[in-house]
Amino acid sequence: MQRPQVNQPQAVHFGAGNIGRGFIGALLTESGYFVIFADVNKKLINELNIHDSYEVHVLDEKERTEEIHSFSGASSQADDIPHFIANPLTRLITTAVGPNILERIAPAIANGLKERRARNAGALNVIACENMVDQTETLGKFVQSYLSDEENAWLANNIGFANCSVDRIVPEPANSHNENPLDVGVEDFSEWVVDKTALRAPIEPLVRGMTLTDSLRAYIERKLFTLNCGHAIAAYLGFVHGLARIDQAMANDAVREDIRGALREGGAALVKKHGFDPKEHERYVERALSRFANPKLHDDVVRVGRQPLRKLAKGDRLLGPTAMAREYGLPIDHLARGIAAAFLFDVKEDPQSVELTGKVDKVGIERAVAEHTGFEEGSEEHSKIVVAYRELKALGK
Repeated sequence: MQRPQVNQPQAVHFGAGNIGRGFIGALLTESGYFVIFADVNKKLINELNIHDSYEVHVLDEKERTEEIHSFSGASSQADDIPHFIANPLTRLITTAVGPNILERIAPAIANGLKERRARNAGALNVIACENMVDQTETLGKFVQSYLSDEENAWLANNIGFANCSVDRIVPEPANSHNENPLDVGVEDFSEWVVDKTALRAPIEPLVRGMTLTDSLRAYIERKLFTLNCGHAIAAYLGFVHGLARIDQAMANDAVREDIRGALREGGAALVKKHGFDPKEHERYVERALSRFANPKLHDDVVRVGRQPLRKLAKGDRLLGPTAMAREYGLPIDHLARGIAAAFLFDVKEDPQSVELTGKVDKVGIERAVAEHTGFEEGSEEHSKIVVAYRELKALGK
């Protein structure tokens, strides 16, 4: 089991999965931090404690390997997690657990912050690296519910809960790198943008690949309404066309043009709202499309499309850009096809997929679309989605 060097800065990272090891945790260790990975998976924690390193395989045209050191594992339910958080050498708490798990890790973080206050261990920052808007602020509210008024007053001055935007495609591991079960494959591109106005302590040492900004909302919406939107639409349309991987979906002319069309529709709204340079944003869209098309990622449409109800939430990757485009009176034809395809994502192993397709079977597509999108029956948006649904459904017959 590895141990930190004397006075080495530390970070507690909740979530030792592929994103934790291949993105956030990797950047932290490469920046000089000793990372304690906290997770509920006992087997994974054991692997972290018996290995001195693991490899991050960067799956680009010219593949390369990065060797990661300086980490250990701990059960996120263990009593020692609060001790790690209370350690004066701990500078950061980060997460990559999934939006639905934030509430579950809040008690452990709250207990650690209570102990940190008692030990007068100084300020630190919390950054939840989840694909949702205001993710760290949401975690902060969960944590606050476990603290007294006095403790929350201390929290406001000493603990920064900084929202962020994170972007890196980390597919399920392929069979080619299995000698060490901790090894993970990632794409070359990565982006981690953090709201510097919410920090309560300097980020020291600076984290490689992290950008600090005072205009985070624009970054979040650009990423969510481009990368996440296009990724989801590729998965749903790819599934409808019977394709197994995202790169295969991108190789289909009809699917690729629907994705490009959806990102341009959402992009026109983003340009109007946030003042992005139109040519620069078009390059951002094309770069996203080229990332989806990377065959070395072996990105599965079922993995990318899972939890369709969450992806159909108000303000999320599908309905968010659609609503924004309508606010500016812009077209949504391709976005509507992407939304419609989500209602055809029929994966028996995915409870949200089962619930969504079951709703369509029970009440009909018209009512299901109204209930899950908020677009009233008879509205232009509703009609476009329903028409697209019927056209796409006919492809599978």
